[in-house]
Amino acid sequence: MVIALPLPVLPTRKDAMTALGAVFRPQLPPERLRAVARLADDVGLDELWLWEDCFLEGGVSTAAAALAWTERLRVGIGLLPVPLRNVAVTAMEAASLERMFPGRAVLTVGHGVQDWMGQVGARAASPLGLLGEHLDALRALLRGERLSVRGRYVRLDEVALDWPPEHPVEVLAGATGPRTLRLSGEKADGTLLTAATPVDGVRRARRLVEEGRRAAGRDGRHRIVVYLLTATGAGADARLRAELTAQGLESVPDVGVAGDAGAVAEAVRRLAGAGADTVVLQPTADEPDPEGFVRFTATEVRPLVPTET
Repeated sequence: MVIALPLPVLPTRKDAMTALGAVFRPQLPPERLRAVARLADDVGLDELWLWEDCFLEGGVSTAAAALAWTERLRVGIGLLPVPLRNVAVTAMEAASLERMFPGRAVLTVGHGVQDWMGQVGARAASPLGLLGEHLDALRALLRGERLSVRGRYVRLDEVALDWPPEHPVEVLAGATGPRTLRLSGEKADGTLLTAATPVDGVRRARRLVEEGRRAAGRDGRHRIVVYLLTATGAGADARLRAELTAQGLESVPDVGVAGDAGAVAEAVRRLAGAGADTVVLQPTADEPDPEGFVRFTATEVRPLVPTET
């Protein structure tokens, strides 16, 4: 059963493929990642997404391990908080992942949770300004440019990567508010939306991203990735409702889905119809069977979501 207001099933986008992924939540101990990643690779999951939530697990370390344990799986990091990272370090790590695992690592940067940033003494006076400077410098370094920058937050003196990527690297930005969504359109290659984003929110995000792209004179593809809070199996309705309540989302319509593969696939198609290129199923924090969730995503939901839309 979908926990949402009734809406008609929308057609999926006609100019893109709908990729399907799943989240390995950092509430699981990191030693569980190997089994989940290998299973994801074996069953043909499109993408496995990892989080760098304070103070659980590191995004780059877990992504590198997951990539090394697998052969074809794409691994997303959603997301790296820019207040915690010098942009040169972000670029070095992104370039290393791309050269070791070409085309398989997906990097997302964002503001980070401001309370967490405050806990570690890294809270920025202007999160938007910091993210914009970080994106500009990061994408330039990954293009192999040599940079000298004197920004408010980013300062570089003749910095260039000795081992830049051999192919373009996709850099996404995590965004929720209108200013950050426009900034993502202006400066990033894609946008990551949280599981608190309903179908109408995806449409709004796509519109704001496109406004930013037009303002910056950009063309080409901009990928929209959205998490979908998902529960299946025994007790799915109760687990989903409990998580929505814990996150203060119980009154938000059209967020989250509980049910079988058909119900989940319908929710994925709605998000795709609203402008999402990739939908990543996010299990509840108390998901009893992480491996089973990945298998469900790849073998039961994936066949019901067209790869050619």
